[in-house]
Amino acid sequence: MSLSGKVALVTGSSRGIGRGIVLKLAAEGVRVGIHYYRNKAAAEDTLAGVRRAGSDGVVLQADVTQAEQILGLFDRIRAEFGILDIFVSNARPEAPAFFEAPMKITLEQWNTAIHSQATAFLIGAREAADLLRDDGRIVAITYAPGGRTGGLQPWVAMGAAKAALETLVRYFAVALARRGITVNALSPGWTEDSVLNSLPEPAQAAIRDWHLQGWTPMGRLGTPADVGNVIVLLCQAQAGWITGQLIVADGGASLMNPEMPAALQFG
Repeated sequence: MSLSGKVALVTGSSRGIGRGIVLKLAAEGVRVGIHYYRNKAAAEDTLAGVRRAGSDGVVLQADVTQAEQILGLFDRIRAEFGILDIFVSNARPEAPAFFEAPMKITLEQWNTAIHSQATAFLIGAREAADLLRDDGRIVAITYAPGGRTGGLQPWVAMGAAKAALETLVRYFAVALARRGITVNALSPGWTEDSVLNSLPEPAQAAIRDWHLQGWTPMGRLGTPADVGNVIVLLCQAQAGWITGQLIVADGGASLMNPEMPAALQFG
């Protein structure tokens, strides 16, 4: 079923995974709100890509760690489009703003993670609900392993924030179910042109090699387009019976057994 004529807001959509989502929605005829925090040029480049795909949109700036700016973001969507069909909560601060181990993390770093994920989703989902037509879609982009493991110590604040985000998804799914609005969380695996590319080159090389050598059964990392394709599927009318779920799109990486070397798991 076509998504043509629908309206979406995707936070953190000037580049990376958010950009991939926006471009896939635009290819389906969705008009989009392209949100950015600092990089207006990247957002405008994404808008140009949306127009090349045959749709249109608007560029919007906001700091999602600030409640009043989130409210302003939705005010601008209301003024521009009047309605909303799809809300994707994707924005995340750059790693230095939250990346620190539990014994060293500052309250400022902790609050940045929590406010940008759990609090931003709480406010965003409520504001979106006022604008969403019945049978609308809300999707939160998470990183599920970070919320249930503890090995990557400096991820503690974001892991806690993503766990809270995933819990909020379930509560909102129940709250909005009678209107046919679905609320789901999508957890991508390691993805090119995303946070991966902000890591030091040796770390990037090690992660790519680990996955190419077998930790991702499909033998590659994901792309923003892969994530965008899943969002498009969730936005279809035929997906209206899926709500409150954590959808993992990682090429099978989460199926691997962390207690055994990947080389021994392929029989």
